[in-house]
Amino acid sequence: MIEETQDLAACHALRRAVFIEEQGIAEAEEWDDLDSAAVHLLARDGADPLGTARLFIQGALGKIGRVCVARRARGTGLGAALIEAGCARLAQAGCTEAQLGAQLQAIPFYEKLGFVAFGPVYDDAGIPHRDMRRPL
Repeated sequence: MIEETQDLAACHALRRAVFIEEQGIAEAEEWDDLDSAAVHLLARDGADPLGTARLFIQGALGKIGRVCVARRARGTGLGAALIEAGCARLAQAGCTEAQLGAQLQAIPFYEKLGFVAFGPVYDDAGIPHRDMRRPL
């Protein structure tokens, strides 16, 4: 089940496991002051948190970020379900386009969900990224 949540502890635990522990991103890079302004999605299997993403609504533009899925839930379709839920929530808020910054290795995943890359490759926390967008 994917829902909006105020349970930032569960979202942070997932982000810590994936971004800090698995990918080696520095804590100072991962934690910012934007969580309080975001809409947070949390996917659970019962009480077990499995995936999260955060959304920002900026007029007609919606931004999706900090998307991660627990290792044990990868390959199950949960990541795609999180992105679709995020896009639906952004559209519900009146956004006409969703944007995200994708790690280069994840671009094919996002392309399958209708996102198109634009702009140059850039470094985010030591990992090459590229911006992507999709109409809603």
